[in-house]
Amino acid sequence: MSQSDAQTTTTLLILGASGDLTSRLLLPGLATLLTVETDRRVRVLGSDLPDMDEDAWRDRVREAFTKVDAGAEAERVLGDTAYIAADATDADGLQRALDAAGDGPLVIYCALPPQITAKACAALANVSLPEQTTLALEKPFGYDADSARELNRTLARSVPEERVFRIDHFLGLYTVLNLLGLRFTNRLFEPVWNRDSIESVEIIYDEMVTLEGRAGYFDHAGALRDMIQSHLLQVMAVVAMDPPASVGERDLRDAIGQVLRAARIVDPAEHSRRARYTAGSIGEREVPDYTAEEGVDPDLGTETLAEVQVDIANHRWAGVPFILRSGKAFGEIRKRVVIHFKPPAHIPDGLLGQDTPDSLTIDLRPDSFTLSLTTNGAGDAFTLGRTDLTGQLGGGQLEPYGEVLSSMLDANPRLAVRGDAAEECWRILEPVQRAWDADDVPLEEYPAGSQGPSSWPTAGASGARQS
Repeated sequence: MSQSDAQTTTTLLILGASGDLTSRLLLPGLATLLTVETDRRVRVLGSDLPDMDEDAWRDRVREAFTKVDAGAEAERVLGDTAYIAADATDADGLQRALDAAGDGPLVIYCALPPQITAKACAALANVSLPEQTTLALEKPFGYDADSARELNRTLARSVPEERVFRIDHFLGLYTVLNLLGLRFTNRLFEPVWNRDSIESVEIIYDEMVTLEGRAGYFDHAGALRDMIQSHLLQVMAVVAMDPPASVGERDLRDAIGQVLRAARIVDPAEHSRRARYTAGSIGEREVPDYTAEEGVDPDLGTETLAEVQVDIANHRWAGVPFILRSGKAFGEIRKRVVIHFKPPAHIPDGLLGQDTPDSLTIDLRPDSFTLSLTTNGAGDAFTLGRTDLTGQLGGGQLEPYGEVLSSMLDANPRLAVRGDAAEECWRILEPVQRAWDADDVPLEEYPAGSQGPSSWPTAGASGARQS
């Protein structure tokens, strides 16, 4: 590379480059980014324990870029990529990879299992890093509040907080801005976005996917740690935050932190549920019982569906339950935020037929909304009915990992989880995990392909709902 190229090129060093995350999400995400931001220059270095020759590594990169038809950008990246066989938990191995990266702007992406990431971060504290180094970590960040605090201390020995990216692709830029735009730029919503007008809020992430070969990770994490702790609490904070002064990284993350510090689960035995899928079918696909999946230890009692009711102890939200739910092996995908408004204080006598409160549903990926309102019904003006107003929200040109990588390469941590927020998320959910470990909350079951246990209320249904 020329000297001018070196000044404008950022090196992306992927630790764990031979893993599934790199080929399935990270490299395709980078490909979408480079096809949109064509003036951006990124050099990709892969590093992992297995030996891999340069041709095999280039084939891996080429295949990932081909998935998004990256064309000329793929050839440019392939012409300057390299692979270094090294142990990410060993300082000497890391130093070899860093020497190959050079002295320019550097992003180190830990595409590693959580326990290996912690060891790699400890090793990074014993190597020489370029001044412009950004460090990216996949969820979960730690395993509990204590391990998260310890990891924060370890990271502080290597890079400053504003250079640490705790990845939450749920907070992809357009999703965040859509939520903020709906709330803070519409007089229709912001005046009623509080305890006086809202009965309850649901944040739902139901997936059709099953274990998909991830028993090594998921069977020890479960849905509570995998999704609610790592993702849905962050989405809740964006939904519930007070208006920030700006959408800059400090103001936005300060507002998120304020919500999380006020959040708590008052009685985990009463305000949490857990369940696990049994054998069933999803479409044409037959699904075995979770305990029969390869690599699963039935004695762990791992949940594949988790639900908690979070209370936010501040003036805006006191008394409003936030219900967070995520599960696998469902019959349909539902990824949405549902705002249930309170019923009107008075309905004049003679208006009949519709007593379901209004609601606002915000669908995530693809981003859209449905505002369900009570209106006069067809035919009889005195019979009330339901009218749904729908609309599409702005969508970006990038996939979530492309959006996250864009901010990361610019060293703008607006979309990253700040260290204090990561610790607060663990603090909120630790009482639930303790109650579950003590079997204070039964582990229920639901057939794969269903909508969850038959005894549970239907998530996202019209009308307010409490756990």
